[in-house]
Amino acid sequence: MEPATEKREDFGKLQYGCEHYKRRCKIRAPCCNQIFPCRHCHNDAANSSSNPADRHELVRRDVKQVICSVCDTEQEVAKVCSSCGVNMGEYYCEICKFYDDDTDKGQFHCDECGICRVGGRDKFFHCKKCCACYSVSVQNNHSCVENSMKSFCPICLEYQFDSIKGSTILKCGHTMHMECYREMATQNQYRCPICLKTIVNDMNWEYLDREIEGVHMPEEYKFEVSILCNDCNSTSTVSFHIFGHKCLQCGSYNTRRISKPKQEGLGVSGT
Repeated sequence: MEPATEKREDFGKLQYGCEHYKRRCKIRAPCCNQIFPCRHCHNDAANSSSNPADRHELVRRDVKQVICSVCDTEQEVAKVCSSCGVNMGEYYCEICKFYDDDTDKGQFHCDECGICRVGGRDKFFHCKKCCACYSVSVQNNHSCVENSMKSFCPICLEYQFDSIKGSTILKCGHTMHMECYREMATQNQYRCPICLKTIVNDMNWEYLDREIEGVHMPEEYKFEVSILCNDCNSTSTVSFHIFGHKCLQCGSYNTRRISKPKQEGLGVSGT
């Protein structure tokens, strides 16, 4: 039996592309008439220009011409090359003018987002208030923030809605890139950079209880302070301690001082 021959449309699959996508075509940017492997390559080049007037973003839906990477034929956008017959992208979205040979990503087009997403259509739902696709695991148990994803990541400041980086939704409803979230965790940062609420669902404050119980304050530091809880927004009056102040309502140590020490002349800094 003769070995199966490769289908013409599969020729060159996963052999072309850039750091962002594996695809068998390049795009001609309608905004500057230059050729780039993808819109991200265009945006990186345009926004790195020393001349602010040259900085701009490519609108994906405006792309009209593509160049086949196999035979170098320039043509109107389509899935199959009009000259050599290869698929210029195993996944192709006519709306987004988007090509990708790596179909293991589970690409799908979300009509409500207006762009293509990855991860599998059956694993995501579109939250109309947040204006984004989220994992079905949080469909009925996440806090909605209007247009949450149509914002800049509070850590790296990249626009999240159409970023190729994965984002995560925090307990408070705000979002950030997953890799930025992990970096915060390595720095022991547990508060949302936007609203200051605790980002961990089950924050264990018992270690602070033990630390405070084991360290007694000197007489001159035994006074009360008023605090505001960033988590439940309630106020409490508690004994001052250098390790932290516990909210009397919800038990969180994610609090801040809202009054000066009652004793004069101590000049003790807040936590």
